[in-house]
Amino acid sequence: MITVIEQAVQARLIATAPKVETVPVTLCYDRSDPFAVRMAFPALATLEGVEVSWTFARELLMSGLRHPSGCGDVRVRPYDGDRTTVEFHAPEGVAIVLMTTAELQHFLERTSALVPPGLEHRYLDMDHSLDELMRGSC
Repeated sequence: MITVIEQAVQARLIATAPKVETVPVTLCYDRSDPFAVRMAFPALATLEGVEVSWTFARELLMSGLRHPSGCGDVRVRPYDGDRTTVEFHAPEGVAIVLMTTAELQHFLERTSALVPPGLEHRYLDMDHSLDELMRGSC
């Protein structure tokens, strides 16, 4: 059974690393962390020259396709009928990327087939999570 979904998409960088316009981005969803999605950017697209991943709520991405969402480090909003803007706020600055809404919708449909929205709690392994927390608490 599939437990991890990865999907490569193209993102157009509006403000970030110098002279990089379009970069491949990897979207990732892991059933063991059912509330989150991860977006990984290759080294060539970052100021540090290393791959950077952002993890944020799947619900934020879902709602951001329909209306402006988020007020923290990650913000998502429709740009036009075909594209969605994702903003990443960090102490070093702000990166803004445009992504094709259809690609994001396809990714979210795949994640919803794996873990239906609203049922994420059924996929949490609380015993494992508590074990991990307790291991680091002595």
